[in-house]
Amino acid sequence: MNQATRMLLLLLVAGGLYVGGSSIYTVSEVEQVIVTQFGKPVGEPVTNAGLKLKLPFIQHINPIDKRILEWDGAPSDMPTKDKLYISVDLFARWKVTDPLQYFLRLRDERSAQSRLDDILGSETRNAVAKHELIELIRTTKDRVPLRDALLAGEVEIDVGALVPITKGRKLVEQEIFDAAASKVSVFGIELLDIRFKRINYNESVRPKIYDRMISERRQIAERFLSEGNGEAARIRGNRVRDLDKIQSEAYREVEEIRGVADAMATAIYAGAYNQSRQAVSLYEFTRTMEAYRTIISENTTMVLTTDSDLFKFLKEM
Repeated sequence: MNQATRMLLLLLVAGGLYVGGSSIYTVSEVEQVIVTQFGKPVGEPVTNAGLKLKLPFIQHINPIDKRILEWDGAPSDMPTKDKLYISVDLFARWKVTDPLQYFLRLRDERSAQSRLDDILGSETRNAVAKHELIELIRTTKDRVPLRDALLAGEVEIDVGALVPITKGRKLVEQEIFDAAASKVSVFGIELLDIRFKRINYNESVRPKIYDRMISERRQIAERFLSEGNGEAARIRGNRVRDLDKIQSEAYREVEEIRGVADAMATAIYAGAYNQSRQAVSLYEFTRTMEAYRTIISENTTMVLTTDSDLFKFLKEM
């Protein structure tokens, strides 16, 4: 075998390998394939995993993911029925159920995400515009809000009262799902679920909402403070009243004891000094001397009559 023959055989083997490699492709477990010839689909979609055959060079494979895919829309501002502008952040799950229709209408996942942006964004805006904010915030229509126990039974100030709702967030999400599912099905897409990720006030109205919330909390605090001051004043008044009562009763009891003691002392003195005439004279003398000590000091000047009891003992001196 000469050199030319060997080169020809090598070229034929290489060409055969290249043609064979171009006619064989693999399909993984997580994808399905549309085979196109000159840009148009040929045959049924390939959904089973494994090695497959196609015409080399003129046929091409277009893999399509068959897993559950995520759509995460950007937050957008929209008005509610009660004219409040809110920022709504939504997400959804979807998958390709008709790969041929999907390929004919959308071609790839990027186009599918763009179309989902349009459809889900539009249906979300329509649903939000038909409901008040409380319908979008509350999880279910039967959920009872938690209330501060200190506010229970208050009639004069109704703080944090919730208006009655008819649906709730879950049913609003279901409305968006039902409206969007029929529209995306024409693209070979099945919408699996849709959920609100976040609902917040628009930046322009958020400070006003926060100010109103602060005002309500301050109103509650002022009421509690007023009630506390009133209760403190009542307690102080009761304390003063009880103290005056205790002091008056103690003073009365002291005076009663003192009166009884004075009566007993007088009785003792009377019994001691009335035993004889000399005892009476001694009592008068000692009491008079005690009176002198009490009323007379170093610079005291006294004017007494000659028949005064105080002057009696001085006159006898």
